[in-house]
Amino acid sequence: MRIKPVVQDHIQTTHTSYEVDFILETNVTFIVGDSGTGKTAVFSLLKELAAENKTIKCYNYLDKKTGYRTAIKRANGKLIIIDNADILLDDEMRWYIATDGKNQYILIGRNPTGLMLNQEDIMELSSDTCDGKTRFSLKHLF
Repeated sequence: MRIKPVVQDHIQTTHTSYEVDFILETNVTFIVGDSGTGKTAVFSLLKELAAENKTIKCYNYLDKKTGYRTAIKRANGKLIIIDNADILLDDEMRWYIATDGKNQYILIGRNPTGLMLNQEDIMELSSDTCDGKTRFSLKHLF
């Protein structure tokens, strides 16, 4: 489902020798990648950014037993980032995210089923290293 971002079209942060620089084209961006490509590292960097930017909310599998579902449903005007989305999101939450017009999502996982995404919404994490700094960006999977 191709809807323009409702919160941010670009997110960028730097920490020590790592940089995250994502262009967000839709309200739901699903990030895939092989194990060891840096997905969870990127989540950690974005979680640090969320500590200073209150429009960003981060959740992962550790939140499975908390009230994350209610928090997401009450959110308005937030960029919600979910790591290990395959573990955290059941069919009901996938449908909710797919139809939510008031928030924006970055989902990190392996299975985008049930999110009504187009191929252009599924991105692969890409990284390159220059002068000792690793830069993470997104590239279209298909």
